[in-house]
Amino acid sequence: MAKTQYHIYVVELSKKVFTQNTKFRAANPQFNGVLECLYVGMTSKTPKERFLQHKTGYINKKGHKLSSNIVEKYGSYLRPSLYNHIGPIATRAEALKMEAALALQLRRQRYAVWFN
Repeated sequence: MAKTQYHIYVVELSKKVFTQNTKFRAANPQFNGVLECLYVGMTSKTPKERFLQHKTGYINKKGHKLSSNIVEKYGSYLRPSLYNHIGPIATRAEALKMEAALALQLRRQRYAVWFN
């Protein structure tokens, strides 16, 4: 059986998230309004499948909502140019570290970024 591989993905968000979501705004004091607002996530699915789960408010068999409210409401499209350089990751723990590292790197570049 093939081992699960994890993927990092980036979703561009509507800039309305910055004006309408207090937590998002508070998490991004460096944002100057020039670049985009982004969501960085990790998944064992393909980025496209995961994005569709976010946009449809996906609920798993156990009744847990797996979509991010921010992506569900403000997500526009995937930004592969910001994550294609990151290959599949072998473990969930490594994927979580890479998700945070990419999010913080993008914040340093003055994007407004949300991640879990």
